[in-house]
Amino acid sequence: MTVGTSARLDRIGTDGRYVVVPMDHGVTLGAVPGLADIESTIDAVTRGGADAVLTQKGIAPRVHDNRNGAGYVVHVNASTVLGPAPNDKRRTATVEEAIRAGADAVSFHLNVGSEYEREQLEDLAALTDEAGRFGMPVLAMAYARGPDVDSTDPEAVGHAVRVAEELGCDLVKTGYTGDAGSFERVIESTRLPVLIAGGEPEGDRATLGAIEGAMAAGAAGVSIGRSIFQHDDPEAIARAVSAVVHDDATPEAALETAGLSVE
Repeated sequence: MTVGTSARLDRIGTDGRYVVVPMDHGVTLGAVPGLADIESTIDAVTRGGADAVLTQKGIAPRVHDNRNGAGYVVHVNASTVLGPAPNDKRRTATVEEAIRAGADAVSFHLNVGSEYEREQLEDLAALTDEAGRFGMPVLAMAYARGPDVDSTDPEAVGHAVRVAEELGCDLVKTGYTGDAGSFERVIESTRLPVLIAGGEPEGDRATLGAIEGAMAAGAAGVSIGRSIFQHDDPEAIARAVSAVVHDDATPEAALETAGLSVE
């Protein structure tokens, strides 16, 4: 790892732990609640303790004045729910474009086991080579996802995160397998810091409980979008998530600290 890569990783985390709030969903879903006024949402989640926010490159002008010193990640591939193949993620930015947008890291979505795996593997390998020339960290959003894949099977999820390491990434985000015991098998599959995704919002207690389990298994943090940016109080839930990730708080203590009701 170069000095530049290490320095930039420090900008998107705190002491090797990470609370990243992805808000690239405007390409996938459109201007859904929480993203129409993305400036206010970015301000809220970073005041709440998010280490970094993540968007597509075109949103960069709306990010920097509102991130309160947090890090910034540019996502470099995408698809839409309106298209014929939502899992077919295509490149949307280069590393140089991300640098011009003020990014501290880039991220890439990979569906291991999908019919588009071959092209995504090629694109991610090219991205890590490109990023390495600039000392730019790469966060892989590596999911076990395909017609014959169980997305919660720890062997399949472990395979997905190992692919990220094999192709030269610096961090990997993936789905939670449901409990700490099975997620330990995922953590053991790679030396990379592993972050868990949020998925469909299921309530504050469920979200924090999953984070607690992942951290107990050895995860390095979270990359959670909708459960934070679509929350009634994005600042408060970001504060609660940060408490579990950075302070090892229990879900109940984190909710109380953030002023949210304990379900």
